Amino acid sequence: MRTPGMAVFKHQNVEDFYETQEELGSGQFAVVKRCKEKSTGTAFAAKFIKKRHSLISRRGVKREEIEREVKILQQIQHPNIVELHDVFENRTDVVLILELVSGGELFDFLARKESLCEEEATQFIKQILNGVQYLHSK
Repeated sequence: MRTPGMAVFKHQNVEDFYETQEELGSGQFAVVKRCKEKSTGTAFAAKFIKKRHSLISRRGVKREEIEREVKILQQIQHPNIVELHDVFENRTDVVLILELVSGGELFDFLARKESLCEEEATQFIKQILNGVQYLHSK
């Protein structure tokens, strides 16, 4: 639900608005969990990004980098690119509330499947290239 006046970071407790559920994935500085909006019951993905707390620290992500990611996500709207719904910040994390995309990672799907027919491969490539073309046009 991108709007031009959307606040960049809400300094409110994300748990007041969303019920966090199981972990969907994790990386070096972020954990993604399924969540449900309390007011509507709508499912989303909550990306908890650890903030870097000092200039010399290597742990966490610089706030400027998080701000850049948020700004980019707020400016794009495409069916092949995950949509940003909301942003929260606390002392340790910035939490991005994102469109929930089910089905897992494309890489894992391809590894399980081992091979694709030409038609399946063409459909994946078209979707990826449509998203990339859109990003390059911005």
